[in-house]
Amino acid sequence: MKRISNALKLVAATLVAACLSAATVSLAADDWKPEGSLTMQIGFGAGGSTDTMGRVLAKVIEDQTGWNVIAENKTGGGGVAMFTGIAKMPPRGKVIGLGVNMPILVNLVNRGDELGFDLESFDYLGTIAKAELALVASKDAPFDSLQELVAYAKQEGNLPVAFGAPPQKLLMDVTSRETGAKFNMVSTKGGAETMKLILGGQVLAGFGSGEQLPYLEAGDMKIIAAANEERLSYAPDVETFREAGVNAYVDPYFFLAMTKGTPPEAVSAIAAAIDKAMQSPEMAEIVKNATDGSPLNLGVEGTEQMMVGGLKNVGVLFQK
Repeated sequence: MKRISNALKLVAATLVAACLSAATVSLAADDWKPEGSLTMQIGFGAGGSTDTMGRVLAKVIEDQTGWNVIAENKTGGGGVAMFTGIAKMPPRGKVIGLGVNMPILVNLVNRGDELGFDLESFDYLGTIAKAELALVASKDAPFDSLQELVAYAKQEGNLPVAFGAPPQKLLMDVTSRETGAKFNMVSTKGGAETMKLILGGQVLAGFGSGEQLPYLEAGDMKIIAAANEERLSYAPDVETFREAGVNAYVDPYFFLAMTKGTPPEAVSAIAAAIDKAMQSPEMAEIVKNATDGSPLNLGVEGTEQMMVGGLKNVGVLFQK
């Protein structure tokens, strides 16, 4: 009985210590604030969707916390230059990086040994949103699904498909490898140009990340497949590439990270500030305008898991 009593006392003492430790960390996170300014580096140029969402996020965090938050553009390599710099910084909790996962993951897969960072170089803070990507066609296209598109391409040969970013082409490359269909991939400057080519009949299908929505509503276009891992929020009945038998997907996330080894109280405080800001009407509005979607914060652990899983998927896209 004495041994049991002592064991219970030990368990109780351990639980009390754990609770006190958790409370101390929580208080430290609540009390933490940046020394001087907190800088949010944005890995893309001024005026784009990443820039506009980042600047609104910085302003909301500043308004809600009283911190001085400075947003600045740090372009180069789709965020590679920015994250290279952040990886080499001392972990002082003063600089946040905002980028898009796909350019980072593509570079890590293709030339990871040349980069100044890997996925373990950062403390992840959260996400802002996920861009929903669809393969679309004109309303009169002779196919209504990815399986029918593949069958038509096999019948006609070299079906023209427009893409505005490398991962979109890679997804069609996987489709070609796994089905035997041949596609004539046409590069564009983005979704708006892709829509023009589809409506003009120069291509039979192409990718859109929101540019297609007015044409879908007007009945001028139809969705052939969802390119994301999950189905589109606005078209839940349309299958994904994976559901159609193609083992790949493209999930572009806007994510935030800082130098690995940043004090835990700083990471907790900044992540909490991001999460609170993401619930504001200002962020809901800017995310709607930029992606035609809703804010989506995966949190600290979810963001890291997204990056790790995304790296494996990009490896599939490149056959690595």
